[in-house]
Amino acid sequence: MFYSSPEQTHVKRPVILADGFSIGPSEPTLLWEGLENGQYPFISSLRENGFDVILLGFDERSASILDNANVAIECIRRAIADREGPAMLTVGGFSMGGLVTRYALAKMESQMEDHETSTYLSYDTPHRGAWLPISVQAFAHFVKDHWGSTPGIGPLLSRFSTMVNSNAARQLLRWHVETADGAADVPVDVSAGQDQARTDFLKALERVGGWPQRPRLLGVANGTGTGAGNNIPAGVPAVVSSGPQLGGTHLDTQNKGQQTVAQLHKAGADPVPVRTSNLPDIDGAPGGLFPKAPLLDNAANFGMAAMLAGLIDQEPAELTYNASTFVPTVSAVASAGIEDRNTLYSKVDRESSDLHDFACATANEGHTVMTTELGQWILAKLLEA
Repeated sequence: MFYSSPEQTHVKRPVILADGFSIGPSEPTLLWEGLENGQYPFISSLRENGFDVILLGFDERSASILDNANVAIECIRRAIADREGPAMLTVGGFSMGGLVTRYALAKMESQMEDHETSTYLSYDTPHRGAWLPISVQAFAHFVKDHWGSTPGIGPLLSRFSTMVNSNAARQLLRWHVETADGAADVPVDVSAGQDQARTDFLKALERVGGWPQRPRLLGVANGTGTGAGNNIPAGVPAVVSSGPQLGGTHLDTQNKGQQTVAQLHKAGADPVPVRTSNLPDIDGAPGGLFPKAPLLDNAANFGMAAMLAGLIDQEPAELTYNASTFVPTVSAVASAGIEDRNTLYSKVDRESSDLHDFACATANEGHTVMTTELGQWILAKLLEA
């Protein structure tokens, strides 16, 4: 908790902000650093305007959204119990944290519990699903299957696959593949539904009303709202390996129609093709770009695959595109599904959004990056209340 003034011992105008998806426990220091020491000092700006900031983390960020929503509910209850005065709460979160708190508030309403929240806020939250290239997902599983037990680096080689197959990832991703062999045998198709965990989550969300009904619903997107994409072309190689173990392996950007999005090859074995059918060319769509990992040379989604290939081959893989879209703009502002290419690359229709108000970035930028543009918009909206 960060009180608005040093003499405070209780919250007065609480703003609860939930952490997003990753693997392992939340890291409060890194969360604070990202919000305070980047382009815009978001926490200080809120405090200087009389708000008390509560950063909500989780023991396991890849756990089910439904489970972590119970943590959010407890946090809301504690803030209400600790509060001095009548000010209503602001509750929301970053990326998955926005879904966690959306469900938590709606669940409290469905159980007739007063959450005393006037504003819900989501920051680049995948309300209509997130995207991780099928080629990258399959490669992560391929690496774990063949090299996950390698002494010394096995856990690192397996970590990406474990994250992709976690409960939260299955709930977040619009299209998910569990194994490399599965992607080879049956093409991933836009009409073939989605992972059962996502289907179950969406049903659970619908059972509590879909959205909290009492608060004003606000959101921001790290992608443009104009339809302008990030200039990543469709159907071209993003990662190519020519090393001794993975030579001939390539991961391509997503294209429309029928496509082999990857060829996975281990020396001495037959190549494994990874196929998709009727997906949109989504890697270049407007939206928040897959976050970079500072401790791994800023590798993003394709960059992570290249890094794993380099560890296996002991020589660098050729990387053309590091980060593609992770949360399309239409998903972050809850205005359309991400299956339709026309809506992905069109100006956002404000009237079709489930949110009461939202802001989009001027340029496509990193997922959940705190910018002056978006931070100031949020502050102005909270001060209006």
